[in-house]
Amino acid sequence: MRYSALTQRIAGDGAAAWNIHYRAVELQGQGRDIILLSIGDPDFDTPQPIVDAAIDSLRGGHTHYSDVRGSEALRRAIAAHHTRHSGQPVDPLEVVVLAGAQCALYGVAQCLFDPGDEVIVAEPMYVTYEAVFGACAARLVPVPVRPEQGFRVDPDDIARRITPRTRALLLNSPHNPSGASLPKPTWQRLAQLCIDHDLWLISDEVYSELLYEGEHFSPASLPGMAERSATINSLSKSHAMSGWRVGWVIGPQQLTEHLSNLALCMLYGLPDFIQDAAQVALEQDLPQVRQMRERYRERRDRVCASLDGCPGIRVHKPDGGMFVMIDIRETGIGAQAFAERLLEEHGVSVLAGDAFGPSAAGHLRFGLVLDSERLEQACQRIARCAVEVLEGLPSVQQAGGDVDGKAQNRGVEHETHQ
Repeated sequence: MRYSALTQRIAGDGAAAWNIHYRAVELQGQGRDIILLSIGDPDFDTPQPIVDAAIDSLRGGHTHYSDVRGSEALRRAIAAHHTRHSGQPVDPLEVVVLAGAQCALYGVAQCLFDPGDEVIVAEPMYVTYEAVFGACAARLVPVPVRPEQGFRVDPDDIARRITPRTRALLLNSPHNPSGASLPKPTWQRLAQLCIDHDLWLISDEVYSELLYEGEHFSPASLPGMAERSATINSLSKSHAMSGWRVGWVIGPQQLTEHLSNLALCMLYGLPDFIQDAAQVALEQDLPQVRQMRERYRERRDRVCASLDGCPGIRVHKPDGGMFVMIDIRETGIGAQAFAERLLEEHGVSVLAGDAFGPSAAGHLRFGLVLDSERLEQACQRIARCAVEVLEGLPSVQQAGGDVDGKAQNRGVEHETHQ
C-alpha cells in the first residue's frame, strides 16, 4: 500500500537515536542491572498538591470537552507566571495550551512555515526538531555550536546563514543536550537580526526553571520581539509532569488564533482535570519544585566532580537542564561505539552526542535522572570503560568473557575523583 511523503520526512536519524534506549529497556526487562540515563524523564514524583487537584477535579465531574485553546483560568495562570519570570506583559488571549512542548513546537511550525522556508537552528539540537520541520517541508539550516564555544551560539554565525528564504530562528535555552544558556547581550543581538530581516523567533524554554548559573532571560520581553516571537514552555521538567502532557505557546494573538484552529482539528483540547492540576502547579509556591531543582544541581555537581580528571574524559558543566555532556574524544573511538560498549558491557545507557548533530560528535549525553548514588555508580562505570578503551582492551564479546564479571576478569580498576 502507498504512504504519503510525510512518512519519510518524519523518519530518519532523529527517530533512530532512541534505539539504544530501547535496547537498554530490553536488557532491564531481562534482569540486567542497567543504569538508565538516556531519556530526560524526571525520577521525581509529581508534587502531591498537583495530583490532589487532578483527583478532586475528576471527582467533581470535570471529564467533558474542554476549551480547545486551554481553559481561561489556566491561560491566565500561564500568562501571570510568564510575566513574573520575564517581565513581559501577556494577555490570556496570547496563550494556547497544547499537549506538551513537543506538540506546541509542531503546531507553531505548521502555522508559520511553507515548503521550502528556511529555519535556522543551533546544532547540536534536540532530536525531534528535524522531523518537526520536515513535517511541513521546511528546510532546517543548522548553525554548528562547538564544544570549544561552550555550546553557545554566536550571532555572527547566524547572520551569515540568513537568506531571502529564511523565516525563523529556533533556539533552546537552557540548551538540550548541552545545558548551555544564552545571556541577555546575545539575545539582544539575535533580536536585532530578527527585526532587521523580519524573522520569527521560536524560543524553546522548557528548561528555564532548571537554571543553576545566572538568570534565565526570555527574548520575547525585548522591544519589538513580542509580536514576532513564539515562546514554548511546559511543566514536564520543572514540575516532574512529563506524563501529564501540558505545554503551551505564548505569541501574538493572530498566531494563537491559528494554533487554536489547528488544535480544533487535531487535539480538541486537554482534559479539564489535567488543566486544573496544571493551574495549581503554576499558582502555588510549591517547595517540592525548589527541592527538585536543588537536587538536580547537586547531581550535576557530583557528576562533574566524579568525572573530573578521569583519563580520556572531559566534562562540560551545564548552566542548567538535566543533562551533562561528556567528551570522550580522547579515547579515540566514536560516541556511538562507546555508548554501545558502555551499555552492553557496563550496564549504563546514555545517548551518543552524534544523535543531536555533528558538533556533538565524540560526546555522550548523561541524564541526571537518578539519585546521586546511582549516578556515582554510572560515573565509575564510564571511567572504567574509558580506561579499557584507552588501554586497547578488547570488548568482552570479542574476548568471549562474562559480561557480569568483566572488570574482575580483566583486573581493570579505576577510582573516580570524589
